[in-house]
Amino acid sequence: MPPNYSGQNLRGRSFKGQNLTGANFSKADIRGANFTNAILKDADFTGAKAGLQRRWTIGLLIVSWLLLALLGFLSPILGFLVVSILDYNNTQNFIIAIVSLILLLVFCIITIRKGLTAGLGAVAVTVAVIVPGAIVVAAVVARAFGGTANKAGALAGVYGEEVLYSIAVALAVAVAVAVAVAVARAIAGAFGGGVAFTIALAVTFNFVARTVAGAGARPFAFAFAFAFTLFSAYIGWRSLVGNEKEAWVRSFATGFAATAGTSFRGVDLTDVDFTGAILRNTDFRNANLTRTRFYEVKKLDLARVDNTILINLAVLNLLISCNGRKKSYLGANLKGANLIGADLKEANLKNANITEANLQGACLEWANLTLAEAIGTNFTSAQMTGACVEAWNIESSTQLDNVDCRFVYLLEHPKPETDDSERRPSSGDFQPGEFTKLFEEVLNTVDLIFHNGIDWKAFVNAFENVKNQNEDTELALQSIENKGDGVVVVKVGVPLDADKEKIHSDFTQNYQLALQAVEEKYKAQLQAKDEQIVVYRQQSGEMTEIIKLLANKPINVQVDNKVENKNMTNSNDASRKIEIGSVGRDFNASGQALNLGDISGTVTNTINELPGSPEPDKPGIKELLTQLQAAIEADTNLAQEDKAEALEQVKALVEAGKSPQEGAMQKAAKTAIKILKGTVSSLPSATKLVEQCSNLLPLISNFLGLG
Repeated sequence: MPPNYSGQNLRGRSFKGQNLTGANFSKADIRGANFTNAILKDADFTGAKAGLQRRWTIGLLIVSWLLLALLGFLSPILGFLVVSILDYNNTQNFIIAIVSLILLLVFCIITIRKGLTAGLGAVAVTVAVIVPGAIVVAAVVARAFGGTANKAGALAGVYGEEVLYSIAVALAVAVAVAVAVAVARAIAGAFGGGVAFTIALAVTFNFVARTVAGAGARPFAFAFAFAFTLFSAYIGWRSLVGNEKEAWVRSFATGFAATAGTSFRGVDLTDVDFTGAILRNTDFRNANLTRTRFYEVKKLDLARVDNTILINLAVLNLLISCNGRKKSYLGANLKGANLIGADLKEANLKNANITEANLQGACLEWANLTLAEAIGTNFTSAQMTGACVEAWNIESSTQLDNVDCRFVYLLEHPKPETDDSERRPSSGDFQPGEFTKLFEEVLNTVDLIFHNGIDWKAFVNAFENVKNQNEDTELALQSIENKGDGVVVVKVGVPLDADKEKIHSDFTQNYQLALQAVEEKYKAQLQAKDEQIVVYRQQSGEMTEIIKLLANKPINVQVDNKVENKNMTNSNDASRKIEIGSVGRDFNASGQALNLGDISGTVTNTINELPGSPEPDKPGIKELLTQLQAAIEADTNLAQEDKAEALEQVKALVEAGKSPQEGAMQKAAKTAIKILKGTVSSLPSATKLVEQCSNLLPLISNFLGLG
């Protein structure tokens, strides 16, 4: 039975590395407790109080305040700059003060607009350009007016050093005050930050008052010091309210404040419930937050959350409030987020990662789920009417039970020049359960996408090969959809537990191989036609050859009489079809090939004209061609059209066998063998015809003297 620590005082306790699956820590005081690398699956921390123990809170506050006090030793430089501006008689100090204040003004403006890092970078670049430039300009001007260039350059160098010193001290004060205020605020809230600002201001005023002489200059020095300290404190405050421009200040402040706080570092917090807990100064670095519940927790923004989805403040606030209505989470990492009952109506979740997230009962009406990763996501009882689900990634682990949905859209933007966003259903509403059924079909399919059209011969061959390679998996063609611009999508139905990635990979490889085989066959056929034209041109010179060719072609006359009775009228519809053999290929008047029986009979007759083998135990050309013909006719994997083509090539080999020494006949025989090889190459390698052709074709080539 899981341990029960409900309501107990567990401050400073160590649970490091323990298995606390399902433990009850509700309303417990776990400040300073150490759960590092523990297993806390399904644990209950509702209403628990985490963070720093009192003694650590006071100690860290004192450290931050002492840091501010030490900065007071640097603050006189601020008063010096003001006094120098008012001292017109000292040219060197006046120039140094003016340049330094200009640089500080640039720093403040850029920092407010783009962040502390950008401000420091801008000043660094400016100083790197101004100081060397000032030395060069001073030297050039001095020489132009007859002065000593070296002396002018040295003077400019002195000015540059003073400017560097002044601006470096001022920036150090600004950064330190900002960080110290952020740390104090992270530890003790507004009170800690207010005290830190007060200390910084008091120390600065004290040293300015001591170092600035003259009643006239002191008010200006005080005003400048107050404004600069206020600016620095503002940067520190801004870093903790979610401004990404000061992310590093926030990271440092929360990291320092979480020292000795409650530690969940590297802990498995799957399905843990923190509802209503106080999580200030808690360490969640590298924790597994899959479906961890953070609803209505307090001070989570002051926790250390490196390497978790909480690093994004928009995501952090969503998990706390469960209210993301009309907000954008474009490309956000919400992997494993617990958003039970969340209001995400009209939210933009395009390209968001919601893998393994829990969206049970969530409102996703009119939400944009385009390209969302939703593998393993729980949408049970979610409301999804009007949602756009274009190209969202779901699979069998995605739960869509009892989804409440009247219609969805499959396109984020309508098709060009239309208002068609592919609404489903196209009209009316889904009946109860229809949405789930529609997308369950998607879950049980593998999508094969062809971008440049599809070769159906290659497709059929590849599909048969994939079925043979996955004999234990039932595959079925579900739909074929033409998307336009040459894009065709073929959906193949598979069982729920099928390895879709393997099936898709197998088909892709087999299709490419089949496509290459088909292309080789087409090339061979084109080459054959060219060579046959040459042969026929050579033979046309001899009338006897033409007569021989025509004599070998049968003339079939078939008359089909058909009488059809039609309503209201009596009419006879008689049609006649005359089939005539032609030189080069059998065809009929309607352009259709002779039936397979006619071609087979012709090939048999032609083979019988060849002499038999003189050695009974050793087959000759006649016997080999007979075996080849029988193998082709017996094969069930070969399409009728391909079978007819193959028999035509056997017939060409027979003709070559009658005159094997003629060059034209040898060419025709070589072409016929190429076509036969191309035809069988598209068949599965285990097919009997492939095996027989690999044995017979080399023997036939040898008999015909083709090598």
